[in-house]
Amino acid sequence: MHRRSLLLAAAALPLSALPGVATAAQTIRIMKSPSCGCCSAWADHLAAAGFQTDLRDVPDEELWAMKDRLGVGGDLASCHTAMAGAYVIEGHVPAGDILRLLAEQPVALGLTVPGMPIGSPGMEMGEEREAFDSLLILADGSTVVFASHA
Repeated sequence: MHRRSLLLAAAALPLSALPGVATAAQTIRIMKSPSCGCCSAWADHLAAAGFQTDLRDVPDEELWAMKDRLGVGGDLASCHTAMAGAYVIEGHVPAGDILRLLAEQPVALGLTVPGMPIGSPGMEMGEEREAFDSLLILADGSTVVFASHA
C-alpha cells in the first residue's frame, strides 16, 4: 500500500487505536537537515510542551524526497518534517496546534506552517513577529486554515 494511503487510513482511526498517540508525552520524530539550527529550537518548544522528541539528521535530498512521499508539496514545505502518530507535521507548527490535531483527529495528512515565519516556534527573533497560519493538509493535498497566529 502506498505511504499516503497508509497515512490516510491511520488518520481515520480513533486516537486510542493509534500506538503512542494519547497525550503530549508521545514521541514526535523530527527529520531535519544537519545544518539547520531552528529545527532544534522547534524541538525544544515541543519538549517544553511535554512532547518527547526524536531529532534525526537526514541528508537534504532524502528529506525533500520524504516530503514529497508524505504529500507535502513545495509550496507547503518548510525546513523540517515530523511525524506525530499518523500525522505529518511540517515546519514551525506550534505545540498547541499539534495537541489540538491529535485530540480532534481530523481525516487529513497533517499540519504545515509553510516557510519559516519570524516569531513562530523556533524562529523567535526578539519581539519581531510575522502573522502566520497553521494549515491542515487534506487528503487531496489542498489546505484549510487550522489556526491563525498573530
